[in-house]
Amino acid sequence: MSTSTDLVRHDRAFRTRGSSDIMKPSLAGLIGKYILLFAVLALMVFPFLWQLSTSFKGASENIYDFPPTIIPQEPTLSNYAEVFRTIPVLSYAWHSLLVGVGTVVSNIIFATLGGYALGCLKFRGKGIIMAIFFSTLLLPGEVTLTSQYLTVKSLGLANTLWGVFLPGAISAINVLLIAAACRMIPPDVLDAATIDGANTFQRLRHIVWPNIRGMVSVIALFAFIGAWDDFLWPLVVLSDPAKYTLTVGMQYLNSNFAANPRVIAAGTMIALVPIIILFATLQKQFFRGVEEGGVKQ
Repeated sequence: MSTSTDLVRHDRAFRTRGSSDIMKPSLAGLIGKYILLFAVLALMVFPFLWQLSTSFKGASENIYDFPPTIIPQEPTLSNYAEVFRTIPVLSYAWHSLLVGVGTVVSNIIFATLGGYALGCLKFRGKGIIMAIFFSTLLLPGEVTLTSQYLTVKSLGLANTLWGVFLPGAISAINVLLIAAACRMIPPDVLDAATIDGANTFQRLRHIVWPNIRGMVSVIALFAFIGAWDDFLWPLVVLSDPAKYTLTVGMQYLNSNFAANPRVIAAGTMIALVPIIILFATLQKQFFRGVEEGGVKQ
């Protein structure tokens, strides 16, 4: 009987009075932790739920009721139909997809090569290059907006999707993240591979890549989200409405339907759906990759 009682106490999620298990919180601490967790969850999830609910509400429903009603009384898809009638959603989404996929591919390739050089190789001026990479993180994107536009314009890429893609083709933070992951690989393993005759590509393929896949999945997901959600740069580069990305095209709803937040909410949900699907599909690989560690044999 005492054994079963001890087992129940051991399985408890909190520390009982007089217990020496300091790794578990007290009952009050456990309750406080969950209260704080649900409060943060409500602050983060409620705006999304309100926006989703608004997109399904008809013109007869007051979206500013207090307390707000999350479940629409008369759900309708007319707001979504209005969005598709107003702007070419599929065309704009295709443009955003092209830019997003291109940004992911280029960031994976260049960040992997640059991170490997900064994290695993020894050469003169490495500290200066690292300092330059870090210094770029201190500048907000708006500071370099003019110089980026002039560069893109001089290349003849203004008002093109190539011009939208080019500045995000590689990010300094992604290179630094891959470099940090590469530094976790024991140098002895790379030296042993070099002695055995492995060239640079073979070291990257068989030693470096298995150990940085987690970080690569992180930068790939964030690169796509950043490219898909980017609004300011495509707005500056693109002047032809036929070439707009989805976020810029959705801004057209704010000008035409400023008095109808239901249509604007529907447009916001349309732009958000691909991100939700992407993360829901890849979250297992994302978190599994982040947790991977050690050198693979």
